[in-house]
Amino acid sequence: MPNLKELKNRITSVKSTQKITSAMKMVAASRLKRAQEAAETARPYAERMGRMMTSILENSGAIIGGNKLLSGTGSEDVHLIVVVTSDRGLCGGFNSSISRESRRHIRDLKAESKNVKILCVGRKGRDQLKLEFGDAILETYEGIGKTGIKFDEAQGISGKIIEMFDAGEFDICTIIYNRFVSVISQEVTSSQIIPVRLPEDDVAKAKNESSGDADVTASFEFEPSEEEILTYLLPSNLNVQIFRALLESLASEHGARMSAMDNATRNAGDMIDDLSMIYNRSRQAKITSELIEIISGAEAL
Repeated sequence: MPNLKELKNRITSVKSTQKITSAMKMVAASRLKRAQEAAETARPYAERMGRMMTSILENSGAIIGGNKLLSGTGSEDVHLIVVVTSDRGLCGGFNSSISRESRRHIRDLKAESKNVKILCVGRKGRDQLKLEFGDAILETYEGIGKTGIKFDEAQGISGKIIEMFDAGEFDICTIIYNRFVSVISQEVTSSQIIPVRLPEDDVAKAKNESSGDADVTASFEFEPSEEEILTYLLPSNLNVQIFRALLESLASEHGARMSAMDNATRNAGDMIDDLSMIYNRSRQAKITSELIEIISGAEAL
């Protein structure tokens, strides 16, 4: 028979845990709204910048060969993987899904005899990858988004990436992050950011915008030249894409944490009900046993 005191202590402990998970759920819910609005607001800007770049590149006078951010180094031997996770846990499969996709991507590259370097944004990604790929991790950014994602933080990361690229330390850069879909759904997204690879949707939209009426042929002149515009636009685009990834990741983290804490709170409630039933049965059995002993003793007298 279970010890009544142990059962009571366990019920008290689970109730305390339930209060913590419920509080964490409410905190995540309050932060989620702001993070979701920021992520959804950044999407049109990032997509529009992609279409603007496509529009410039579609111009017949554009010469892109001299810009490595667009044309690449001519080699694909060294890959830089930017892994965006969180600094904290208790958010369900948010971090593990990113780490799983990162491992798969890195293993595929290594199977092709590619050299891989890793830049971690968030402590959890580093902790989960360092056992297998510790030698490849160059740097970890912690504390990103502690008080909300700031554009300066994205600029710092993109500045480091461009500095490494200019120094010839890698050929291709890919960022892996969670794209926010809903509170219960986050989509693991892998996007190549150097050399720039524009999404097919942006290319199609840019063509539609530039074509306009099929009977009208428009001719554009750029001032300054396309090359000068791209020289400024490409680093700005990198800043925007990283900023967008950080915003999407933060919104996904809060959504995943809210969902995980809601499940934990409900599971704690179910556990409390089960333990309370066991406690009441054990208590009733003990009372019945004591009554039997008293009655048996009285009859013996």
